[in-house]
Amino acid sequence: MKKLLVLFSAFVLLSVNQAAFAYRASDFSSDSKIISAITLLEQSGDTDVLRNLKKYAIRVSFDDLTSYTYNASKAYAISTYNNYGTRVIMINSIYRNAPVEQIACLVAHESMHVKRVADLEEETIATQKEAATWTRLKVASKVYPDTKLTRRLDKLSSMYLASSNGNNIIQHKIASNGFYRAQLGVN
Repeated sequence: MKKLLVLFSAFVLLSVNQAAFAYRASDFSSDSKIISAITLLEQSGDTDVLRNLKKYAIRVSFDDLTSYTYNASKAYAISTYNNYGTRVIMINSIYRNAPVEQIACLVAHESMHVKRVADLEEETIATQKEAATWTRLKVASKVYPDTKLTRRLDKLSSMYLASSNGNNIIQHKIASNGFYRAQLGVN
């Protein structure tokens, strides 16, 4: 009887403990497509993405980025702060109809930005996360639309797979890209 009581107590303790760390995709967005993307990230085991979304109380939405700076208007997504100081990820609304796997990659990338201003290391981590997520989530039997986003993700995936411990191709590309050099202050 004591063993049964100990087992039952352990079961209850573990159940309550896991519930305390649980999150719902709807905690981060009210958009059904974004909720599906976050759910996909959760199902694929991307706990670091979910942990960052939760830790920084990040809200994710589609937004028309043309009303922001010129650079932001051309972005796939941005991670920034709203007027209340809350972290937000704004996915460019032109990608609203992108496949859920691609939206998940954009969320994964932007969730890795934890500093107020990104540096080369953080941008590399975020881009590698995006590439790894696409490499893992892309469905081989599915035909994806031939868009700028699909081409970007395929290229990132190729660079990610071709990289090694001593040769981080993604980091080299970011460091040599004029846009990132200016944005990140890389000389």
